[in-house]
Amino acid sequence: MEKTPKIGILRWEEGKVEKGLLQLEELSGNSTNPASYPFPVEMVHVPGACMDTILRHPDPVIKQRMIDAAKEMQSHGVKAIFGSCGFNAIWQKDMAAALDISVCMSAILQVPFVQQTIGPDRKVLVVTANAGALTQEHFESCGVYKDRCNYVVAGLESCPEWNKQYDTPDIPYDMEYLEQEILTAIDVAAKSDPAIGAIVLECTDLPPYQKKISEVTGLPVYSINTMIGYAALMLGEIEMF
Repeated sequence: MEKTPKIGILRWEEGKVEKGLLQLEELSGNSTNPASYPFPVEMVHVPGACMDTILRHPDPVIKQRMIDAAKEMQSHGVKAIFGSCGFNAIWQKDMAAALDISVCMSAILQVPFVQQTIGPDRKVLVVTANAGALTQEHFESCGVYKDRCNYVVAGLESCPEWNKQYDTPDIPYDMEYLEQEILTAIDVAAKSDPAIGAIVLECTDLPPYQKKISEVTGLPVYSINTMIGYAALMLGEIEMF
């Protein structure tokens, strides 16, 4: 008998994902790639969810559609819901209040936990797809407040290859160049301040590079996948002993 998924992921509308991002979705470790998980995962495409309605202009209509989709997954037996884009953070508080199961819309939720692991005098580096679009509202919806967490934000929007998803979305990535660009940008950001003690990847397209980021920077790296792994262990989807 096929096992009922306990973990659900809300995805952007099919056909509204930029060409370069589709390339990233094919990588093992990407949140939207079923091959990333050693257990079944239910994935639902949310109508209207895309770069414009999530990142550029968060649309409350899409938030409600996500709530409705999550409730439907809950009725199927799903016990934990995740977002496929870290900018869903802006709806974390509302979605958690609307559902009866665990809701984890963004890796940003881990910032307070990570802060406690490195002490109050060290900083958490939050790496995002676009720093200009990541607001205090995103953080506060996830329970992350400046007076309690010592974090800094680094965006990848100044990286030319990465920025194709915004400027020339129909042109595919040079994947080898993109990887080096990502690793270099994050390493530079991490080494810009000796107080930085850990990294949280807000962007769900970055986990395929998580191991290499840790190797290059020498820092612990957290992502949507560390949250999904935690939930999977909690729900008995994976076992340690």
